[in-house]
Amino acid sequence: MAFSPAAVGSDASPGGGSSGSDGERRLGERLLPGGRLKEAAGASVASLCLGPLGGAQRLGTLVDCLALSYRLRQGPGRGRERGAEAPLRCCGCGRFLGEPVTAPCGHTYCRRCLRGELRARCRRCRDRLPPAAAPLRTSVVLSQLAEKWFPGECQRARTGRRLEELLAQGRFREALGAAGQALRADPSDLMLRIYRAESNIGLQEYKTAIEDLNFVISKMPNWPEVYFRKGKVLQDSGFVGDALQLFLQCLALDEDFLPAKLEVERTLCDVLSPEKLGESLKESPWNSAHVRNKAFILGSEGTESYCNLPLCPEQSLGGSEILEPVSGSLNRAQSAHALNSTEDLAKGDGLKRVSSEPLLSGQEKGALLKRKLSFSEQDTVICEDGRNKHKKQGESTKRDMSLAFGMIPGDLIDVSDFECSLCMRLFFEPVTTPCGHTFCKGCLERCLDHAPQCPLCKESLKEYLASRKYSTTELLEELIVKYLSDELYERKRIHAEETAEHSNLTKNVPMFVCTMAYPTVPCPLHVFEPRYRLMIRRSMETGTKQFGMCISDSQNGFADYGCMLQIRNVHFLPDGRSVVDTVGGKRFRVLRRGMKDGYCTADIEYLEDVKVADEGELKKLRELHNFVYNQACSWFQNLRNKFRTQILQHFGPMPDREENIQAMPNGPAWCWWLLAVLPVDPRYQLSVLSMMSLKDRLIKIQHILTYFSRDQSK
Repeated sequence: MAFSPAAVGSDASPGGGSSGSDGERRLGERLLPGGRLKEAAGASVASLCLGPLGGAQRLGTLVDCLALSYRLRQGPGRGRERGAEAPLRCCGCGRFLGEPVTAPCGHTYCRRCLRGELRARCRRCRDRLPPAAAPLRTSVVLSQLAEKWFPGECQRARTGRRLEELLAQGRFREALGAAGQALRADPSDLMLRIYRAESNIGLQEYKTAIEDLNFVISKMPNWPEVYFRKGKVLQDSGFVGDALQLFLQCLALDEDFLPAKLEVERTLCDVLSPEKLGESLKESPWNSAHVRNKAFILGSEGTESYCNLPLCPEQSLGGSEILEPVSGSLNRAQSAHALNSTEDLAKGDGLKRVSSEPLLSGQEKGALLKRKLSFSEQDTVICEDGRNKHKKQGESTKRDMSLAFGMIPGDLIDVSDFECSLCMRLFFEPVTTPCGHTFCKGCLERCLDHAPQCPLCKESLKEYLASRKYSTTELLEELIVKYLSDELYERKRIHAEETAEHSNLTKNVPMFVCTMAYPTVPCPLHVFEPRYRLMIRRSMETGTKQFGMCISDSQNGFADYGCMLQIRNVHFLPDGRSVVDTVGGKRFRVLRRGMKDGYCTADIEYLEDVKVADEGELKKLRELHNFVYNQACSWFQNLRNKFRTQILQHFGPMPDREENIQAMPNGPAWCWWLLAVLPVDPRYQLSVLSMMSLKDRLIKIQHILTYFSRDQSK
């Protein structure tokens, strides 16, 4: 698949080519999920070369290609490690959860990882994380566990919070002093080095900041934020090429690290903009001068390196020719190897080459081979004695960091710390509200049936209720499985017994006391009472999706006969109410009445029509059936158009006549449809519903139709 100005431009719209560029961008988005990285990258760059540039947003596919290539080169699973030895660990940075905040998806991060829109999506499930403007409430249960189990780590987190406040206020000198003092007391705290680096960045002491960042990378090479911080320092220092590699490394570890992605898009937009494309095409690659740039290397301040910026108008991308301008694209003549080194990003399935080799003379090749290692190839490791040493490219640094929050003393594990404050039992499917409180999912839903607010702090949960996304708090559930397995087994056993009780369709069947319902006839319901909200939810959760419908009775509470309703669909309204679409099923007789959590229940037995076996009687029954059916059709057609239209909108058309009138246990469907639309007293309708003889039912319907037909003839 080749891309050239002529080929690509042929699809452009007459108005200026934006249609063609959007088509190429969409083509790249379709190719990327299939692993066709070369074609996806080519389409993305081609879209940028077409028409007016609409900003860096068109480069999203190309950035995804580069980040995926880095990830493939590093091997599967890089950046997704989870420390089994650390029970309270952040999903973002992998460090201790000093201030745990549970996202709406149910995964828990430290507050630092969720502030400032560092990532747009969850690293685990890729759901969208709350925006920076949303309040971040600490999880109360997890915070209490952290304080109880690891008080020292919590003290570290509080120190970090004070440093964050100083940095946010721009008091960099005070923050630097406080971070240094804390580091002298606890040299193993890597987070303090991050704060000290940020302080030095604020004071424009970039070299010292790089030293701390390199030390953190050597200890925690899978921490995406550190690569981004280091990239920003190099970018501010003018080394955009090296910064670009670090941003890509950050995206390789966390593809949803939003600031890094934006920086890569901005850099590539500058490199591949149509204006600079035109400038680079004017020059010949053989006549271009290679810019000499001073390398920013710790300990080698006077050393200079040659950075080669090829001006080739056509670059090879795994055999596909695309336009890729490079000359004059990186600000302040930065290290070009950040782009050239991506030739081997994804050997095999990934990108074979991103930029072509520059045409160099023999002397220039020698100078290039002898140049010093840049920051992306040589990291500075700070020893505990303060001396610097360099590790070469490919040399692994031993991770000797011991996690102080890895083990929990057995005597500190108490089941009462994992009890729901509503049911006073072990958490079952724990969910954490936006205000930070945790409850069993079922307990919280029952509370929200009555009022859309937190049961503890009374904070409004209207938006939380409207979203209806009650995601299980994964970390809390993992802790219960790991440390309270016996108690969880017993809790699940009790829940299974309760579910089985709610699933029984003959014993303690839930009853909705409202209106008449008939077999095969739709019965839409508006559910707003808390008791019926609970009943409908249980019917859905157990999988039966059924409940009984009866009319009220002044003596017994509800009638002796009713009809089961099958839930077809439930539409929840933002305030917790719901519109339930149901259809009638089996008829039943009530044997015993009861009560469960506010709604009525009953032991029931199902009713079926008694079949006629005698041929003579069956023939007479068919004649009566056909006569009453024709009488019903005549009555319906003679109705006023207004009434007929209303009936059709609510109940649908009248069912057709059935050949086998005894095939269904409840008899022909048209009888129940007609009984539902006839304006008859509910008690009279109930008497017809209870009949187990089709003949008696037809006779009753015939009497009703005869009565209403006389009124129509007047």
